[in-house]
Amino acid sequence: MKVMAPCRVTRTYVQKIQAHPEEVFPLLCPVRETEWVEGWDPIVVYSQSGLAEPDCIFLTGETEPESAWIITNRDSNKFEMEIIKITPWTTMAKIHIALRQNEESGTDATVTYTYTALSEAGEDFVKHYTEEYYIEFMRYWEGAINDYLLFEKEQQRKSEE
Repeated sequence: MKVMAPCRVTRTYVQKIQAHPEEVFPLLCPVRETEWVEGWDPIVVYSQSGLAEPDCIFLTGETEPESAWIITNRDSNKFEMEIIKITPWTTMAKIHIALRQNEESGTDATVTYTYTALSEAGEDFVKHYTEEYYIEFMRYWEGAINDYLLFEKEQQRKSEE
């Protein structure tokens, strides 16, 4: 048996989302993310409801599936979820998201990605998954969801006039 030396990185960021956890949590779904993430176009392989749920499986990639994802936990009462992402022969990632109401009547979304290398290509990926890269990625995500929520609130306000 060959045991590889571990090559792993964990990054955590707390996003500030301008809505209550009850509004934010449903948007953390492979299908609903198409509403607020530009270019996001997953292939849903399995979902009884058609949306995010435990055991939901989906694929992502530019022109063909490159990664397989499975939602291993999704707790709508605690506003927490965990996802495993496998990029074959490259990396395996565990993504944990926990939403908490903050003092500003918004949401603190703690997002943690842990990537483990499965090959030399994976080791290269892990070594380049820097704190600076992760912060930029999380700020993009934070801005995209906040822009979407602001747009939705504005549309709702206009329809009520």
